[in-house]
Amino acid sequence: MMKRAVGQKVLYPELSYDVTGVLFEVFKDLGPSHKEKYYENAVATGLTAKGIPFKRQLYLPLTFKGKVVGKYFLDFLVDGKLVLELKKGDHFSSQQHIEQVLTYLKAHGLKLGIIAQFTREGVKYRRIVNTL
Repeated sequence: MMKRAVGQKVLYPELSYDVTGVLFEVFKDLGPSHKEKYYENAVATGLTAKGIPFKRQLYLPLTFKGKVVGKYFLDFLVDGKLVLELKKGDHFSSQQHIEQVLTYLKAHGLKLGIIAQFTREGVKYRRIVNTL
């Protein structure tokens, strides 16, 4: 686990807290073993209820020399600055998921992502910071 350097500030602490609160509410109410899409629908409902602005399944093109060379779809872009990716299942494939979110962040100049995994035991999440 990476530690924060002394004096380094946490990015978007209030927004992160609110988003993770929604994740825990969703799991508390729905429980385990649902389809990822159902968790996504519930998270969208929770974010809306809290008045947190977001875009869902947001298309973001990857460009090179003015040409689109790829495309990404973010589960959520929250408040225009936080990427939220949802996963389902008990096996937290952290390195693969971290790389996915870091790619999104770097490709679009964003600083913070959260990966949330809905498991049988609850919600696991990781904050991913783009330091470049």
